[in-house]
Amino acid sequence: MGSLDTTPTATATFADINGSGGFQPLNADDVRSYLHKSVDFIYDYYKSVESLPVLPGVEPGYLRRLLQSVPPTSSAPFDIALKEVRDAVVPGMTHWASPNFFAFFPATNSAAAIAGELVASAMNTVGFTWQANPAATEMEVLALDWLAQLLRLPSTFMNRTAAAGRGSGGGVILGTTSEAMLVTLVAARDAALRRSGSVGVAGITSLAVYAADQTHSTFFKACRLAGFDPANIRSIATGPETDYALDPAKLLEIMLADVDAGLVPTYICATVGTTSSNAVDPVGAIADVAAMFDAWVHIDAAYAGSACICPEFRHHLAGVERVDSISMSPHKWLMTCLDCTCLWVRDAHRLTDSLETNPEYLKNDASESGNVTDLKDMQVGVGRRFRGLKLWMVMRTYGAAKLQEHIRSDVAMAKMFEEAVRADDRFEVVVPRNFALVCFRIRPEGAMTEEDAEEVNRELMERLNRTGKAYLAHTVVGGKFVLRFAVGSSLQEERHVRSAWELIKKTTTEIMEEARDVVEN
Repeated sequence: MGSLDTTPTATATFADINGSGGFQPLNADDVRSYLHKSVDFIYDYYKSVESLPVLPGVEPGYLRRLLQSVPPTSSAPFDIALKEVRDAVVPGMTHWASPNFFAFFPATNSAAAIAGELVASAMNTVGFTWQANPAATEMEVLALDWLAQLLRLPSTFMNRTAAAGRGSGGGVILGTTSEAMLVTLVAARDAALRRSGSVGVAGITSLAVYAADQTHSTFFKACRLAGFDPANIRSIATGPETDYALDPAKLLEIMLADVDAGLVPTYICATVGTTSSNAVDPVGAIADVAAMFDAWVHIDAAYAGSACICPEFRHHLAGVERVDSISMSPHKWLMTCLDCTCLWVRDAHRLTDSLETNPEYLKNDASESGNVTDLKDMQVGVGRRFRGLKLWMVMRTYGAAKLQEHIRSDVAMAKMFEEAVRADDRFEVVVPRNFALVCFRIRPEGAMTEEDAEEVNRELMERLNRTGKAYLAHTVVGGKFVLRFAVGSSLQEERHVRSAWELIKKTTTEIMEEARDVVEN
């Protein structure tokens, strides 16, 4: 990173830095200087990230050995801190921005998102109420309504302006899917307690919640945080007969049994694009089952929801008009940097009734009028970042066509990889590809057990990751250890996918030849 090659002087006083004896942390000239240098740093990083090892070869505690262990007393030029980032932090980074990153799900980014985040950070607003920052609140509402339109969500999920008359629905941008699940679980819990005539939370031990065993682990964590009895959290087994999606018939059977046992079905989490294999739960059929019990239905579309801006993938949300809430995370696949999870609810009052706070020091005429949205009442905390700006910047800068092109390109590259895997008899695709994730493994041969298959596939993954030329993660589906190849990093091109496949084939050949040598000797 050429702009950081020179070694700055080691120490400086405030007077040296600011030209006066006073501390001026927002001196306009310093802001410009520091940001220009940071932009050069970022530019150099993106130009070089492809050549960096995706997974760093550092040991736990490495950073403490490289940076001083006590905070500095005196000031230093900004260049010192930036040089330490370059020399100590960058070598210890797992480079999610690398085009050779195929693990987990992507954390996409874009120039527009970075710029939006920079401007929002500089403004440093705390928009807990509309009055605290009208523009931040209304920008978030607008960005959510734009994205809802791209997803073709029903109008019942949309925010309404005061001029048009506010409807019952609404949205909020949160940090993660975990938060979206937690706040909707709390709203569903309170609604169920009211329906059952519970005094306070006395009836909480009778409430039951439901999800497939492929649902993200954060759901089960959020259930515990919301106070549900772990004994009443139903993890419903899935299998290859449904491509590991939730079976509505099995869900109905379990819910009926719970009612017979005196429990109150309260909440169902349906996933569009599970983490392990990208399974898609049948939203409409699940909503039909839930309606029999007046249970809340939430759609977790954290990753795959972004694909639903493309008409050819929108059918995965069929039935969304009958659910209570839906969340998706543009920071995964819609070019918007962390953190950005969008939550829409069909009846915002059910959320605010559980989460509203109204201390004297936050009271104001706008809030009292009922014509504005105070987003603090749709989240766990009160303070909140200006997340709406970067999401709006992405949509305003690129437009729907470019965002759809991005999704389709990733899906096409994943399909290309899937076809290559299927064409090589040494491998198998374990579950049908959905979106841009391929789950595959070295095919067991002869007398190989599942334990043997796990050992050889784990060895393949570890060798690939040690090369620094690719990074893959694994999962277990139907008792099978499989490798996950997730396409979607913002810098990825077809050549990176092809290069990764060549590396996989080469490494597999080496493993098999070594195994034959052991047998022969």
